Amino acid sequence: MITEGQVLDIAREALFLIIRVSAPLLLISLIIGLIVSIFQTVTSIQEQTLTFVPKIIAVFLGMMLVGGWMLEQLSNFMVELWSDFGLYLR
Repeated sequence: MITEGQVLDIAREALFLIIRVSAPLLLISLIIGLIVSIFQTVTSIQEQTLTFVPKIIAVFLGMMLVGGWMLEQLSNFMVELWSDFGLYLR
C-alpha cells in the first residue's frame, strides 16, 4: 500500500519537474518582455500587440528548440511512475 510519505514524494517530484520544464519558456518570455518594455519606453510606443506578438513568437521558437527535452523529461517521469506502479498497490 502506498504511504502518505510516498504520495508527498511523488507530488514533490512532479512540482519540481513542472518548474524545471517550464523554466526555459518562462525565461524566454521574461527576457523578450523586458526587451520590448525597454523599446517601448525609449520610443514612447504603447501598442499592446507590440508586447504580445514578439513573446508568442519567441515562446514558439523556444518550444521548437527545447520541446524535445521537455517531452523527454515528462516521459521519463511517467515511465518511472508506471514502472513503480506495482509497488504502490501492495
